[in-house]
Amino acid sequence: MTAPTSVLPAQAAARLDDYAVIDVRTPGEYASGHVPGAHNIPLDHIRAALPALKAAAARGDLLMVCASGSRSATACSELSAAGIPAATLTGGTGAWAEQGHPLDRSAGASRVWGMERQVRLAAGSLVLLGLAVGTRYRSARGLSAAIGGGLVFSALTNSCGMAAALARLPHNRPRSADLDATLAALHQR
Repeated sequence: MTAPTSVLPAQAAARLDDYAVIDVRTPGEYASGHVPGAHNIPLDHIRAALPALKAAAARGDLLMVCASGSRSATACSELSAAGIPAATLTGGTGAWAEQGHPLDRSAGASRVWGMERQVRLAAGSLVLLGLAVGTRYRSARGLSAAIGGGLVFSALTNSCGMAAALARLPHNRPRSADLDATLAALHQR
């Protein structure tokens, strides 16, 4: 499998109207700021969205976006395996905003932390809990060791089980009506 095509933020901004932009972050992350015109399809819903994405790709280019480019590259790989061409935004919304391009924010949306920040909070809290409880119950230190091992595994495989688990929390889940509306919009694009 080949690496996905990468598009720099300046290149994407110049051709933004030519793309169907798909933001693969969680709905909370999306609401806190996204590339103008982006549709939100969380990474764990990509397979269910393949028919709509295939229809959109038949009419124009797909640009996959996430916070840093990692999840969008994963999405591009899944799309490529299904025969759907797509590009990823280099550096994600972080690089987009850093280069001065605007972000749209959902009206009245609560500010949800990015997934990486949620993972750091959860992992750090679990390590501290393991160490604190481990002062009384020695076996509790295993929790800290397990989290540390999971972080190493995550870095080596460029995947994150904790992020997958956190993505299932209610504030990170799309409402089915929102996802249905997004898929319908892609069919009509």
